[in-house]
Amino acid sequence: MTPGLVLAVAAGGALGAVLRYLTTVALAGREQPPGPVVLVNIVGSLVSGVAIGAIEDPVVLLVVVTGFCGGLTTFSTLSVETVQLVMDGRAKRAAGGMLVNLVAGTLAVALGAVLGGMLGAMPGAAG
Repeated sequence: MTPGLVLAVAAGGALGAVLRYLTTVALAGREQPPGPVVLVNIVGSLVSGVAIGAIEDPVVLLVVVTGFCGGLTTFSTLSVETVQLVMDGRAKRAAGGMLVNLVAGTLAVALGAVLGGMLGAMPGAAG
């Protein structure tokens, strides 16, 4: 591990976190919790899957998955919003959000890995 690698992962994480924040702001008022968080978690899962299927360079993979996708996705916010929904008497919405996040996120990683594998197998693909 080098200082440059640590900085690259941190930069990826910062970019992902800013994108998550902007998504939440853009959807404020139009989408109720846990919608925006589920969205970024599914997108981050898809990007992670594509990355593990397409990127062979372990350093680039670390920056994309651990850095960017780690900053974009958030389990803690999903957990907080789930508890808040339960406390507000909206247990069905809370359970639905958790279920959708888990199932759709897992499926998104699987789909992304397949797509990434196809991209990585394309002639001229970087790797």
